[in-house]
Amino acid sequence: MFNIKKYNEINDFLKKSNNSAKIIAISKNHPEESVIEAINAGVQIFGENKVQEAMQKFKEIKLNNPKIELHLTGPLQSNKVKAAISLFDVFHTLDREKIAREFAKYRDLLSKKKIFLQINIGKENTKSGIFPEDTKEFLFFLKNEMKLSIFGLMCIPPPDDDPVYHFNKLKILANENNIFGLSIGMSDDYEKALQFNPTYIRLGTVLFGKR
Repeated sequence: MFNIKKYNEINDFLKKSNNSAKIIAISKNHPEESVIEAINAGVQIFGENKVQEAMQKFKEIKLNNPKIELHLTGPLQSNKVKAAISLFDVFHTLDREKIAREFAKYRDLLSKKKIFLQINIGKENTKSGIFPEDTKEFLFFLKNEMKLSIFGLMCIPPPDDDPVYHFNKLKILANENNIFGLSIGMSDDYEKALQFNPTYIRLGTVLFGKR
């Protein structure tokens, strides 16, 4: 079930605090019925982690609800890039050269879509993304060689660290590279992320419950 009350509470808080962050309702692993419930409550921005699951769940929903904005918030396989571009509006996990080269094959289809570069902010072996010190060089490669426009930076802090430290680090990295979109904050740490005025916060458990 979708927690309409919690969604409205967070939305009201954002408006009252003049925070421009938008909520992505992360519907991964939750049934289509929960998505419809959220849409009926006024939600228009959703996030999914897997292309195949999103296809099954959202293809018809998007046809019937053209205002729906669908975000890919999970890792993307190179052989799924073309299919993903046909369905998703925003990509949060460009994390390596191979995916960038696949994106570059479909530049004409990406003109109205947003791409976030995933930064492995804690340099964890278990996470994807570009290391912070490689960000500038990789952005140069994306812009000048791949001719891709990058809207923002995304990160997932290490679970045992203070997320504020890593959000601040990402904010500084974005400013240094003249990038102003930030995708930070999930159910456990979105309140801390809000002080950095992110573009998007990615909320799953707090809205849909555990699955």
